[in-house]
Amino acid sequence: MRTFLWLIGAGLLMMATAGSAAAAGSTLPPTVARAIAASGLPLRSFGLYAQEVIGERTVLALNEEQPYVMASTTKIVTSLAALDLLGPSYRWRTSAFVLGTLADGHLIGDLLIVGGGNAQLTSDELRAWFKRMREQGLREIDGDIVLDRYAFQLDPADHAGTPMQSAAQPRHVWPDAMTLDEGLIGVSIQPARGKRPALALVPALADVRIDNRMAMGGGGGDCDATPRWTTSAREGEGHATIVMQGRWSKACGSRVVTFVPPPDSGIAARALPAMWAAAGGVLHGRVVSAAITPGVSPIPLGPDGEPQRPLSFHGSKPLTELVRDINKVSDNFAARNLMLSLSPGFPERPATLAGAQKIVGMWLRDQGLQDGDVRVENGSGLSHTERARPRAMVQLLRKAWRTAQAQAFFESLPIAGVDGTLKNRLQGGRAAGQAYLKTGTLNDTRALAGYVHGLSGKMYAVALMVNGADPAAGRPALDAMVEWLAKNG
Repeated sequence: MRTFLWLIGAGLLMMATAGSAAAAGSTLPPTVARAIAASGLPLRSFGLYAQEVIGERTVLALNEEQPYVMASTTKIVTSLAALDLLGPSYRWRTSAFVLGTLADGHLIGDLLIVGGGNAQLTSDELRAWFKRMREQGLREIDGDIVLDRYAFQLDPADHAGTPMQSAAQPRHVWPDAMTLDEGLIGVSIQPARGKRPALALVPALADVRIDNRMAMGGGGGDCDATPRWTTSAREGEGHATIVMQGRWSKACGSRVVTFVPPPDSGIAARALPAMWAAAGGVLHGRVVSAAITPGVSPIPLGPDGEPQRPLSFHGSKPLTELVRDINKVSDNFAARNLMLSLSPGFPERPATLAGAQKIVGMWLRDQGLQDGDVRVENGSGLSHTERARPRAMVQLLRKAWRTAQAQAFFESLPIAGVDGTLKNRLQGGRAAGQAYLKTGTLNDTRALAGYVHGLSGKMYAVALMVNGADPAAGRPALDAMVEWLAKNG
């Protein structure tokens, strides 16, 4: 009876989906239909579309004109727009300007550091840049290091659609024009002979101390470390404490535990003094934040009234490498920074979220899409307002295949069973090594979008989305679709 009912359900499924699929010249294959039925989810939870990259044949179609939450498959849109509008070799600059007189290595005045929105600027890179400035002749700063975040101008409403940045959510760091180590703080933990392990901040931070409440344990499973950022009026303005709790054993070895501090913790400003000192420089002042005046560029003017040339600058890795990192590991922070970089006039004009949204909307229309086909809010997929019709996503992917940036984008996608967010997925089957797909995961969403190489040699563009209260139940069905396409496409 159970088998009979299941067969009836599968038959009904095929009948119910025929209308949607037939419109695109296709029906759902029996393998796919059975996988959907086995999920226990209603048909409306699934939005599916797959089409030949070269050619017009549609091989999967279900609810393809309904908008679905994209989750991190949104990064496909952000990546394609950036590669087209900025160019694959685009780089972000962090610049240093002299505000005063520099003679014999002695700066009488301030050193202005202008953040340029580099999402992957590390403390090691900043330390090396400071060392280069020392080698160029800047040894001593009489005034302050002034840190300017003018390049991104955001307000709290711009984060309303995304989860709150917190230590428990390291993937939810908010965009910042001058961020180190993607906004993460590291605490180095080393086993010790005493009652507590040895702890140290990575990088060193001014006016931040560690309250070590951890205990050394004897078992191999005692590898628990929980950091917590606190501030107290007793410590004085600007001072903070990182409370470390947990147990550690010798078997754990030495590790660095990372976490996200509050948005107003000022990590970059706290790290600069120690880095400048480590580079051999002398700072008589302190690190201060520049006042941002809307519409006024922070770049100082020279005697001729033209923008002053920087004393030095640090260039990021090229856009192609950033896009690869964004898509392979689904880097939300870098994706949001990249989205903002599409704002008109950036970086000479400060980036705003509204400006970036307008540019992406115009770009989507230039790709032949209609309003409502794809909606991008912050570029990362963290927002539930970021939705797309599966047919529209496939349309974008097919057009991208013919562009000059196709290879760079294709190589940025996770490969099934090989790397990125698909490393441990779709292993052992025909799809392993043949499916190049961006994944998407939210509490109510599972999604895959990208390309699948069929056994026939043809390449297919696909967009597969599940929205609902239990989207994880639909994940095996999505994998079954990819596997079917790899075998039968």
